[in-house]
Amino acid sequence: MDFDLSPLVISMKIAVVSTLITFFLGIICARAVFKMKRFKYLVDGILSLPLVLPPTVVGFLLLILFGRNSIPGRILDSIGMDVVFTWQGAVIAAIVVSFPIMYRITLGAFEQMDMELTDAARTLGFGETAIFFKVWIPLSWPGIAAATSLTFARALGEFGATIMIAGNIPGRTRTMSVAVYSAMQSGNRELAYQWVIVILLIALCTLILMNYMNSRQYSREDRAYRVRKRIGTRDIREDRS
Repeated sequence: MDFDLSPLVISMKIAVVSTLITFFLGIICARAVFKMKRFKYLVDGILSLPLVLPPTVVGFLLLILFGRNSIPGRILDSIGMDVVFTWQGAVIAAIVVSFPIMYRITLGAFEQMDMELTDAARTLGFGETAIFFKVWIPLSWPGIAAATSLTFARALGEFGATIMIAGNIPGRTRTMSVAVYSAMQSGNRELAYQWVIVILLIALCTLILMNYMNSRQYSREDRAYRVRKRIGTRDIREDRS
């Protein structure tokens, strides 16, 4: 019997799309929470909640939220869109489950920035948007890159929320993780082993790539020096001399 590659294709498509969305969403939310003065811990707890909830609970809540008896479900149904038992539903599940990883690691990277560079850029007349792209992102990039890699790996291996909202439809919503479950349910251990090996190899390659990218990054001092040159300030080592 030929080896069906559709779970691999579906998993990669879901992981890539969800990671792209989570990348921007996580950075935006991390920036917003970092700048908050009030209710910061409450908002942070809400955004981090999927990290501690069982994936099946997340999937159940998504199923209720996007079901046809809910307001969002009715709105989607009125415009001819459906989320439940579709690959789009699997994308939503992957986004919700992997989002806290992207958000929290990025927030941690922002919290470790040298805020003197932000203040210096602000005194030189840079707007908040320019400061974000010319100061925050370069200083935090190693953390953002690591968060993106882990987010992709998490989305690729998502199972609980995916099977709840997207189901197990061959060729449509059956991901690699769901394929392992289906193979074990049907007693086909050989097929389950094959998919486990594929998942392990992809996850390992992702982590190796993450470590390689981090090793190629400039040191924290070099990144700060490059940011100073970009915004037109002198190096602190020159200021001290």
